[in-house]
Amino acid sequence: MTKRSEIDVFEYLDYRAFLHDYYIEQKRRGRGFSYRAFSRAAGLRSPNYLKMVIDGDRNLTESMAGRFAKGCRLEGEEAEYFCDLIAFNQAKTATERAERYARLTGFRRYRRAHRLEMAQDAYHSKWYLPAIRELAARADFDEDPAWIAARLRPRITKREAKRALETLLELGLLSRDEQGGVAQAEPLVSTGPEAMGVHIVSYHRAMLERASSSLDLFSGADRDISSLTLCLGPGGLENVKARILRFRRELLELSALEDDPQQVVQINFQLFPLSSQRDQEDQ
Repeated sequence: MTKRSEIDVFEYLDYRAFLHDYYIEQKRRGRGFSYRAFSRAAGLRSPNYLKMVIDGDRNLTESMAGRFAKGCRLEGEEAEYFCDLIAFNQAKTATERAERYARLTGFRRYRRAHRLEMAQDAYHSKWYLPAIRELAARADFDEDPAWIAARLRPRITKREAKRALETLLELGLLSRDEQGGVAQAEPLVSTGPEAMGVHIVSYHRAMLERASSSLDLFSGADRDISSLTLCLGPGGLENVKARILRFRRELLELSALEDDPQQVVQINFQLFPLSSQRDQEDQ
């Protein structure tokens, strides 16, 4: 008989990884467990269905998700989380993925198992957390929430500033010096050129909203909003992306050399298709 798993499903953000670890654990803990035995427990006809899912050869429908939860002896919140995890992993769009992720974070046991993950989520979903981290580079930086809130544009509340400071300290992006003051723990932070996790998508959405708002908040002398529309040939897209990456790195290095940083600014880069490729039109 299948033994109750000691693996905590709430520690996983990939249901295939959970199923793989569950299978390995069951094989280790007792004789008689196999892909066929799992199928019997889950009420499946195919004896290798679990293997095909673990290997990525099959996805799981909503009804199959319930059967797999039963096969893993998951009940109550564990089974509900497992089914939501499958929906999250199989989401088709960034918006759907974000909505599914929000359901996962609603589980208390998930928040307990992913405390740092939740803090990272807050960092990337709130535009003012990266701004406060950069504000800490000022020589006159004051950790008083009122001081912080008054210097951001648009302004935030003192409560938001206080929680943001706590999150930045929790993540280790800010730290206390020998005198007890707050300073940046690392000089540079970059999300990377191709990071597509839920947190990074939230971060980019928040910053795109700030860019849109800046058209009304600031005069042309205080901002630079411009764009280009290009037609590129084979390899052109990768060449442009490589140039943007080099330029981003150059700006990060320049900012690290500032002797007297005073104002926090946001620089966004967007490159996306406005038409299909010629070979795609022929398919």
